Amino acid sequence: MAPRPGRIGRCVATLVAAFGLLAILTAQAAEIRVVSSGGFAQAYRTLAPQYEHESGNTLATQWGPSMGETPQAVPNRLARGEPIDVVIMVGYALGELVKQGKVIPDSRVDLAESGIGLVVRAGDPKPDISTTDALKRALLGAKSVAYSDSASGVYIASKMFKKLGIEKEMAGKARMIPAEPVGAVVARGEAEIGFQQISELKPIAGITLVGPIPAEVQQYTVFAAGVVASSKHRDDANDLIRFLASPEAAPAIENSGMEPMAARAAIH
Repeated sequence: MAPRPGRIGRCVATLVAAFGLLAILTAQAAEIRVVSSGGFAQAYRTLAPQYEHESGNTLATQWGPSMGETPQAVPNRLARGEPIDVVIMVGYALGELVKQGKVIPDSRVDLAESGIGLVVRAGDPKPDISTTDALKRALLGAKSVAYSDSASGVYIASKMFKKLGIEKEMAGKARMIPAEPVGAVVARGEAEIGFQQISELKPIAGITLVGPIPAEVQQYTVFAAGVVASSKHRDDANDLIRFLASPEAAPAIENSGMEPMAARAAIH
């Protein structure tokens, strides 16, 4: 009869088993590379640690606008061949990447939508923007106006000023801010009025959110996520997107100033 293992032998066996399990779990865990636009950033920063804890995966995250000429812009990152698994960005810009074959079509999920807000420097008088006429007067009276280089800014420069009939008047004092939160520019006193997605304005210190712009000239932007076609972690990338789109993630999205699509789906 073989001798029974002693206490030391049993401890060694336990340690070996534990290290073996750890090796298995480590091998299964993935590092998911994510690039997100600023519109979803506040919600993502809240949700990322929860996802990592629940999944065992880690997230390597970078930030960049959904469009534009800056090197950080999502399309430019993909054009350079950066290793990215998931992109979170303006929905119609993501749609263009799907058409180009850079994002897997079936992987796209709409996460939230956000309206445009107006801010001034903290301590400055808040202009009346309760109506389109009031907003027009505020813009004509301002010395400088800033807007983003992403979806909200494109809309403001190409459509909203025209709707208000002040396109010519704004040409000399309104400017696009590339790859930086508009709120930061306003906080430094470099622009009197700033426009951007409310979810991008809320985290910035040194500014006052006057409110959303009037409904007649408001535009809501959908933020969506998709898996990059070159991703080596497609299953884990899809799992992350499902988590971000789940009812469990909705409160963090709401707190960031956006309306989660999960909540809308539940209502309908």
